[in-house]
This record gives sequence, structure tokens and C-alpha cells, in this order.
Amino acid sequence: MATLTIMTAEQFKMLESLERQASRRAARETAVIQQILRLFVDRGGPIPVDDLHGVGGSHGAAFRDALTALDDDDVIRVRAGHVDIAYPFSASPTPFVVRLEGGRERYACCATDALGIAPMVGRRIELRSRCHHCGTPLEFSVTPEGPEPDAAGVMLWVGKRPADGCKAADSL
Repeated sequence: MATLTIMTAEQFKMLESLERQASRRAARETAVIQQILRLFVDRGGPIPVDDLHGVGGSHGAAFRDALTALDDDDVIRVRAGHVDIAYPFSASPTPFVVRLEGGRERYACCATDALGIAPMVGRRIELRSRCHHCGTPLEFSVTPEGPEPDAAGVMLWVGKRPADGCKAADSL
């Protein structure tokens, strides 16, 4: 029989090393990732790497090094000359559809990322997914302050983290 562990957000955050948290937090302050995230919000992904040249004064080797560092820190993923993942966004379809203002839809990498988009953009969003257990469609609103009452009873399922260190929060 499976064991269900219920954790607070603080307990969940402690699962990740403090050094990795600090590194990822610092990476999110760079001009390059800020531009990538703005482009994901504005037009979706994938984002061609060529569209990012010169961001924050980065050119040539320095720019490539910045992208490599962000990829190594698991903040973005670069594939075939495009940024196809920039947490919380995925260019590929996922079970977590986020509807922004004006009906623009984006995919979130995981359930936790989907819930974090409203505070990130500072606006109300609609989240659409399916129940991990029974497949029932789920649709509710999230504001920068948190899920709205239409999310009552929805739980976030968090899987065990794989050995490669990527997070696994993939079900609502």
C-alpha cells in the first residue's frame, strides 16, 4: 500500500538543497532568463536562441555561456537552437494548460509550476488539467494570492524526485 505524505510548502521546499535553491534563484534574476520568460508569456515557445542575442549585453561566447549555465542549473532547456522549457513554461503540450489574459494558452511543466504562474505574471489565470487518480477534468482559477474557491478539494500530488535531481510534481 502506498503512503501519502502531506507537506506544507516550506517542507516541500526543504527537499531541495540550499545551494541549488540559491543558484536557481540567482539565475532567475539574469536579463537572459527574464527575457526568455517574457517571450514565453507574450508569444509562447519555443524561443529561438537567435531571438535572444544581445539581451543584457551578452554576445558571442558570453551569451552561449549564460545559456549553458541556465541549462545546467535546470532553469531552461535548449534543444536544436530553441529554448523549449523555461520553468514554469513548456513549449510542448503537457497536462497543465494555463490560460492567460486574452485567452492566450501556455503549457506549464508541472502542477507546481502551473500554480506559480499567476503570482509570476501578477494576474489571474485559469488552470486546466485532469485528476491524476480518476481522470476527471479540473478547471479552476488562480490569482497571485492563490487558488480561488473553485479549486476547493483539489490536491497537488508530488512524486519522488528522480536521481537526476529534476523535480516531479506532475499531478493534480
